[in-house]
Amino acid sequence: MEVLELARWQFGITTVYHFLMVPLTIGLSILVAGMQTAWVRTGDVRYLKMTKFWGKLLLVNFAMGVVTGIVQEFQFGMTWSAYSRFVGDVFGAPLAMEGIVAFFVESTFLGLWIFGWDKLPKKVHLACAWAFSLATVASAYFILAANSWMQHPVGVEMTDGRPTMNSIWAVLTNNTALAAIPHTIAGTFAVAAAFVVGIAAWQLWRRRAEADEHRAVWRSSLKLGTWVGVVAFGALAVTGDVQGKLMFEQQPMKMAAAEALCHTESPASFSIFAVGDVADANCEDVKTFTVPALLSFLAHNDFSTEVKGIEDLVGEYQARYGTNYPDDPALGELAGQPIDYVPSLPVTYWGFRIMIGFGALSAGAGVLALWLTRKGRIPATKWFPRTALLGIVTPFVANTAGWVFTEMGRQPFVVVPNPTGVDGVWMFTAQAVSRVTAGEVWTSLIALTTVYAVLGVVEVFLMRKYVRGGIEGVMPPPGTGGDGKGGTGRGNDDGKGGEDDALAFAY
Repeated sequence: MEVLELARWQFGITTVYHFLMVPLTIGLSILVAGMQTAWVRTGDVRYLKMTKFWGKLLLVNFAMGVVTGIVQEFQFGMTWSAYSRFVGDVFGAPLAMEGIVAFFVESTFLGLWIFGWDKLPKKVHLACAWAFSLATVASAYFILAANSWMQHPVGVEMTDGRPTMNSIWAVLTNNTALAAIPHTIAGTFAVAAAFVVGIAAWQLWRRRAEADEHRAVWRSSLKLGTWVGVVAFGALAVTGDVQGKLMFEQQPMKMAAAEALCHTESPASFSIFAVGDVADANCEDVKTFTVPALLSFLAHNDFSTEVKGIEDLVGEYQARYGTNYPDDPALGELAGQPIDYVPSLPVTYWGFRIMIGFGALSAGAGVLALWLTRKGRIPATKWFPRTALLGIVTPFVANTAGWVFTEMGRQPFVVVPNPTGVDGVWMFTAQAVSRVTAGEVWTSLIALTTVYAVLGVVEVFLMRKYVRGGIEGVMPPPGTGGDGKGGTGRGNDDGKGGEDDALAFAY
């Protein structure tokens, strides 16, 4: 493999792995803060138990997210140094802001939340939970602002062949970022909701034949997760529509690739699925099943808008950005070669549909679990817990497919040209890689992948341990207290006592 291909694989593997942790942390942190709010407002110990249990799983996931996330920014210097030099004047500000939020605000308030259960007043402790959860959202905002600049460069001017930021406000209010942020946050709620629904449903089934004193905790968790998941899917559909319209304006090739739309159509039909080799940019062997005029509506809110196909767009890109790569030895085998402006059609076409399909499956699985457990029912069949646990995977798949589509759909650019922006503010991916050897990239690729695999095993082990431990694993036994001094023994699910026991316990 060439250095470019290896570097892309390395960044893809580590980034996708890290992003498995990020949405669960963001979404679950807000749900946990909401659970604790319910406890503080009502005094119902059921909500305290929910906070303790789901908070424990949140901490495990957050720790893994921190460890895997550190590598991401280092990779810019390791294998993408040319890219770092090109975008450094722009990326410095949002990444610095994210660093301050992530490593100062998040860590400070998370620490106060972990160790402040029996030391801080209830409302102050609750404020720490909200400060941490909102800081995770702010951290995501700055990262998405930086990523959105790569998709739609704004707020810059060219100085000595490099973009220099002249408006941080323009970067932070980039319309691409403002569309991506609510879509991404909705995705985090979908992930957290499926996680809660799957585990709660499994816990209900696991103890169906016995008198479980914590059954109200699992039912409340299941109901919360289901409604959050349904609302999140609706928000994903609305915000995704906004993103689609921006994509039509800013990255028409990505939209054409998402539909395997080889020829310009007016009106354009939306492809439900295709039969044949969608990698064929001429569409000679592809048969698609479509909804007439729907793609035109998704692109421009009417049923007659023309949507350009791949063949026409290739000609436009060649006229504007050239037909061949520069004859630069740093480009390796691509030096002087024709530029392929068409992203991987199988990845973009099927990635787009996997994103939508698995998102819908996630919401549907939650609704099904809620229906099957209505009025105190708990299905006895083994397919129920298995389906519930598999439902946890669906939004992770949808999120991953969406990000792969977003990033690979902009190829061959790492910084996509803004059709209405400053000329020259764009960069080919082939120009962004560091001048390193294939052996050096292989070494880091194998090392990082191995470490991440080990971390994955550790996270699964810890998650499994604490899930199986249930409420008993995070709450002190009634009458014992959590500080070794004894307790009131009044803890129950009716909200009438047990706070002394609960407050005495810290993670």
